[in-house]
Amino acid sequence: MNAKYLIIVAGPTAIGKTDLAIHLARHFNTEIINTDSRQIYHEMIIGTAVPSPEQQAKVKHYFVSHKSIQDYYNASLFELEAIELLDRLFIKYDTIVMAGGSGLYIDAVCKGIDDIPTVDPQVRDRIHQEYLSVGLTGIRLKLRKTDPDYYNKVDLNNPKRILKALEITEMTGRPYSSFLTGRRKHRNFSVLKTGLDMPRQELHDRINTRVDKMMLQGLLQEAESLCQFRQLNALNTVGYKELFDFLEGKCSLEEAVDLIKGHTRQYARRQLTWFRKDKDIQWFRPHEIDSIITYINRKINS
Repeated sequence: MNAKYLIIVAGPTAIGKTDLAIHLARHFNTEIINTDSRQIYHEMIIGTAVPSPEQQAKVKHYFVSHKSIQDYYNASLFELEAIELLDRLFIKYDTIVMAGGSGLYIDAVCKGIDDIPTVDPQVRDRIHQEYLSVGLTGIRLKLRKTDPDYYNKVDLNNPKRILKALEITEMTGRPYSSFLTGRRKHRNFSVLKTGLDMPRQELHDRINTRVDKMMLQGLLQEAESLCQFRQLNALNTVGYKELFDFLEGKCSLEEAVDLIKGHTRQYARRQLTWFRKDKDIQWFRPHEIDSIITYINRKINS
């Protein structure tokens, strides 16, 4: 049996991961697993920059627009589904390309996520209602009291992760941090990680151009169609939150678009901070396709 390789294409939003993934998949005659935690929702097409029909026609993509915003989904469920899919795909292919900007989803496949109990829907609803009542500050305070260890390491601007910790703690009576062992799971494949980076101003220009293009494509209309669901976690997403505020009269459209650009740039910085901690990633510029292929071939052949 030939050795199996999972080729990772990581990097910040708008840098060109999809185009590179398609090029690599066509070169290695394989398919693509998407690791963007928002592109999985079929209602969020424009605002998440889902690969276009033309791009998807070139290479088969998985985990694109296959869930609803009303479905409960997280990195643990992604791990289970992605590993099951990889087991099937590696029967046919020796290499698979996995591309996206969600570092937690990439880690879930490469390293595995700790086995966390499934949350009771009634507990989830109760905690969510509490969040709506007391806001982000309130749930932060609750987390600090119930699980100070996790409080000191979690992104306190990410309500999704805070809510998950509170759900697990309330349901089990144990701090969420007690479930986080960090043990790496065995995989039946080798992982080759590549990352894309570029000068900051160039990336910022790409982000600004992408946001302008999204607005021309109908992002405002897409947000308007989803505004009634804005309380759902899936829509706690840059591009939608700002337009919801515009639709509710809290800011002008120009201000909303400027905020989308600024918040997207901040998100890109957070993505790069996450990925730069991973010493296994070999970094390239987006145009260095030949160098990337040479690097991958050298790693496989060695």
